[in-house]
Amino acid sequence: MGFLQYTTMMEEIILFVFLYTANRGFMNSDGEWHDRPDKRSYHLYCMDVTVVEEKMSWEDALSHCREKQTHLPSLLSETDQLLAQTEIENKNISERLWMGLRFLGDGWMWVNGDPLEYEAWSRQGDQDHQCPVRKRCGTLTKDGLWENWDCQDKFNFILGAKFQCIPLI
Repeated sequence: MGFLQYTTMMEEIILFVFLYTANRGFMNSDGEWHDRPDKRSYHLYCMDVTVVEEKMSWEDALSHCREKQTHLPSLLSETDQLLAQTEIENKNISERLWMGLRFLGDGWMWVNGDPLEYEAWSRQGDQDHQCPVRKRCGTLTKDGLWENWDCQDKFNFILGAKFQCIPLI
């Protein structure tokens, strides 16, 4: 069975998600862990998400992450989205948080270079995300949706790091 472990360090809350279920677990859309009934093997998934309670501009949040040897996270799939949303939904923080999404040139991109294949724009964010004038940085709402905001606005943010987990025998 998988587990969620919460640890408090200074003003940051770290969620370490380690799924080790003999490669047979998953998280559903409600954020609950379940065993897979088919018993087939799946890759292990590990992600470290930190909610920073200090509000900063997008650029300052990015600098803060880099000082910590991490990044503003890319949410590449519904699983990434659910893991981040599970961590932020009950926190006493702003309604939205900066993530690693930025509009540069003629399109949205993840600042770490990951491809933008999965999208979860809110209705508000969908209205002008195709060609934003000033709202060129992406946020994640507590509802798990994306919105675009002016990069100089100040919000809480999430640090993120993904790494490969090795099964322990």
